[in-house]
Amino acid sequence: MRIWLAPALAAVVLAAACSPAEKATASTAAAPQVETATLVKAPLAPSMADLFVVDAYDPARDPVADLELATEAAAASGKMVLIDVGGEWCSWCHILDRYLAGNDDVRTAFARSFVAVKVNYSPDNRNEGFLSAYGEIPGYPHFIVLDASGRLVASEPTSPLEQERGYNRRKMLAFAKKYAPAKR
Repeated sequence: MRIWLAPALAAVVLAAACSPAEKATASTAAAPQVETATLVKAPLAPSMADLFVVDAYDPARDPVADLELATEAAAASGKMVLIDVGGEWCSWCHILDRYLAGNDDVRTAFARSFVAVKVNYSPDNRNEGFLSAYGEIPGYPHFIVLDASGRLVASEPTSPLEQERGYNRRKMLAFAKKYAPAKR
């Protein structure tokens, strides 16, 4: 797992719900037997560094510490925090990553609005204590929006942002705009 700090402390995250079958798999599957080295996700393309403070769903990470890092960055930059809840098992989480990496305008809009952090939900670590503070999560990925002090602003499934096997550009831009900081 790599931590990326955006030059301007920017960020983004959390969208589109995984299918019920994928969610059931994550809830009931036995933890895979893999070496630690295989759990380390390759760093995102440099162009994604402006989106995420924490760029991978890592069951070994401490979401409380990661949130503290994100809220500090959000307070310094006047942005909201976006928690992207998902897991490496989630196909829609990977679709979201590819969508953001491949759509500069959407990624830039998210980076203007959010400091983003990924939080793992998987059989290895459901992070139930941390995630229980934010209500029911019906599918993955899931967006939780907090203000810079860490107070809950919204908890939204990403499925309304989907279009076929990807995301709807207009809806993604509207989501980012909805939480954009007021112009100074």
